[in-house]
Amino acid sequence: MFAATNKRSAGGFTLLELLVVMVIIGLLVGYVGPRYFAQIGKSEVKATRAQIDAFEKALDQYRLDTGRYPTTEQGLNVLNVRPENEAKWSGPYLRKAVPVDPWGNPYVYRSPGEHGEFDLLSYGKDGKIGGTGEDADITNW
Repeated sequence: MFAATNKRSAGGFTLLELLVVMVIIGLLVGYVGPRYFAQIGKSEVKATRAQIDAFEKALDQYRLDTGRYPTTEQGLNVLNVRPENEAKWSGPYLRKAVPVDPWGNPYVYRSPGEHGEFDLLSYGKDGKIGGTGEDADITNW
C-alpha cells in the first residue's frame, strides 16, 4: 500500500553541494574583483583629466573676456562668481560650482604657473605631491 520513498528524492541540496558552489563563487570574486576595482581607478583618472580640460576651456574663455587669467588668490571660483572690480566678467563660465576631484580633494590652481600661464592639477588618490599609478599627479601640462 505504501510506496518506498527514497530520502534523496525529497529535494534540496546537500551541505557538500552548497560548499562547492560557495567555493566556486569565491574563486570568481577573487578573480574578477581586483580587475573591477582597477577599472574604477582608471575611470577616476579619466574623469579628473576631463574636468581639468573643462577648467582649461573655461579659464581661456575668462581670459578672452577679461584680458587675463584669474590670480592664484582668486582661484577657480571666479569661473562661477563675479570677482570684485571686474567689469568685463561675462560668466558664469561653468554650469555648476567647481567640484572637488574624484577623491574628494580640491584642484590646485596657480597663476602664473611654473609650466605655463597657469598650472592646474590634482594630486591624485593619495592627495600628495608625486606618486605613481592612481596616486600620480594629474596636470594640465
